[in-house]
Amino acid sequence: MSLLRDLLNSSVSSNTSANSGRDVVVPQVHRVDADAVKLKTQIHQDLLKKFDLSMMEEISDDQLRQRLASFVEDSIKERRLELTDTQRRNLVTSIQNEVMGLGPLEPLLADPTVSDILVNGPNTVFVERKGKLELTNVKFTDDEHLLRIIDKIVSRVGRRVDESSPMVDARLPDGSRVNAIISPLALDGAAMSIRRFPSVPLSVHDLVDYGSMTAEMAMLIAAMVKSKLNILISGGTGSGKTTLLNVLSSFIPDDERLVTIEDAAELRLQQPHVVRLETRPPNVEGNGEVNQRALIRNSLRMRPDRVIIGEVRGAEVLDMFQAMNTGHEGSMATIHANNAHDALTRLENMVGISGISMPVRPLRQNIVSALTAIIQASRLSDGKRKIMSILEITGMEGDTITTQEIFRFQQTGIAADGSVVGRHRSTGVRPRFMDRLLAHGSVLPERLFDPDGSR
Repeated sequence: MSLLRDLLNSSVSSNTSANSGRDVVVPQVHRVDADAVKLKTQIHQDLLKKFDLSMMEEISDDQLRQRLASFVEDSIKERRLELTDTQRRNLVTSIQNEVMGLGPLEPLLADPTVSDILVNGPNTVFVERKGKLELTNVKFTDDEHLLRIIDKIVSRVGRRVDESSPMVDARLPDGSRVNAIISPLALDGAAMSIRRFPSVPLSVHDLVDYGSMTAEMAMLIAAMVKSKLNILISGGTGSGKTTLLNVLSSFIPDDERLVTIEDAAELRLQQPHVVRLETRPPNVEGNGEVNQRALIRNSLRMRPDRVIIGEVRGAEVLDMFQAMNTGHEGSMATIHANNAHDALTRLENMVGISGISMPVRPLRQNIVSALTAIIQASRLSDGKRKIMSILEITGMEGDTITTQEIFRFQQTGIAADGSVVGRHRSTGVRPRFMDRLLAHGSVLPERLFDPDGSR
């Protein structure tokens, strides 16, 4: 039936055409017949009126899917529509996704190659695959449809989004991180970004295989974690900080008690003794907020061996220093910064904007006492993520924090296909914390720090 041609073709087109010299790849977008979209909307509205939604919580997902399929089949018969088997399946799947999932986003969420989903209003949805952006043919019916999907996401984790609170951070059941912003702040319709994580967490072997670090760097990082050094992971948006923090946590012994603190829970630690804490935004009346600072303070009363902070971004930095300096060695956190030295400056600035007045020298002494190393992660121009630097904080000279770089990534050029050319290598510096590693049983070969021994 021509009226329903390409009915609800919810799968994302895989046909792409490279946009030379640009990061955005635009696929051949299949036009979905407006009447087909209208039909799906009508059946969905009928379902809301006639279907007993109260029993959704009383039956299994498989039973619910079957009942939804039967309802759609009955609706097709009532309308006397002549559809092909493919059109019927697409319509049933679309309605099931709308009721049980996130509507038109479900095919993208089911695609393991998609790392980011970026919704710019109801008619424009991009995805990231292998570090590159691609425009999809996924569309929402209208602004209201997109807002319903956003509300479904945030309500699952007890958050809200409306005109009085138009920005929200949330997460999906699989741990994917969601940020949404709506009118009046978003001028062209609601915008949403979904940062996805692999269903099977990446291991240190994966990062070595991908070229994100060398085997020598992995050996050093594993020894640092096992020896309970306090580590800060620095990087920009999308640089892989959370992934790297998950990988580092895999070296923590199973007999330690860990407390994680996050704004939106996305860490997936594999240890058996983990207590996960998450901040809470204020309610409609502006009350009830629980921020990271309060959680860090409370965590110190929970007898943690280590405190893992998803991202430090404000006044809680002082409480993080307190934890690291009072017997919770081996704690870790991430921070937004372009390089390791900028990360140190950001730590100082966070204390300043918190309204707490502290002389420069005592503040920097706090930083030096708390942190042993900074690991810098970056996403390069070809979309690949790499550890750019492992930096040791060695002490102070006067009022200046002194550091030394142990490993770095040296970029030497760009290949014809746009990929970054370069290599990781040791700087030849033997870290001062080697005695600490030896005391905790981590014996590293001296060749590890040979500048000509790293690839």
